[in-house]
Amino acid sequence: MSEEDDGIIFRTRKWVRPEDLNANGTLFGGSLLRWIDEEAAIYAIIQLGSESVVTKYVSEINFVNSARQGDIVEMGLRATRFGRTSLTMRAEVRNLFTREQILVIEKMVFVHLGPDGRPAPHGYSTITFERNRIPERHRDVLDRAVADG
Repeated sequence: MSEEDDGIIFRTRKWVRPEDLNANGTLFGGSLLRWIDEEAAIYAIIQLGSESVVTKYVSEINFVNSARQGDIVEMGLRATRFGRTSLTMRAEVRNLFTREQILVIEKMVFVHLGPDGRPAPHGYSTITFERNRIPERHRDVLDRAVADG
């Protein structure tokens, strides 16, 4: 299996620690969902060039396998659709070493918000693999750093 299985790029890894476990000694689903929601929000911020994004919808969550203390899991996302105000993606989590699938979410939707807190057009229709969609508040800092050389 490659780093880009089914178009999904696995970028983030988490080490399963004692505080992440449930009463059965396996990874607590709530911890995993928190991790994947954060990873998806970061992905949406990069894809839409805005920090004003919120989780709108998460489809059925399919816990295929679990992880135990000491396992390292990796999370992957793939944009599947750009709407006028939204970004839809697919998420997968797997064991880093065994490649055993742990979780699949077929559809996560994030919505871009305008200054009034309501859905607003984001202006993008394609996936970026560059870091050129920088949120507004970071652009001046980056421009200065580039100018200073």
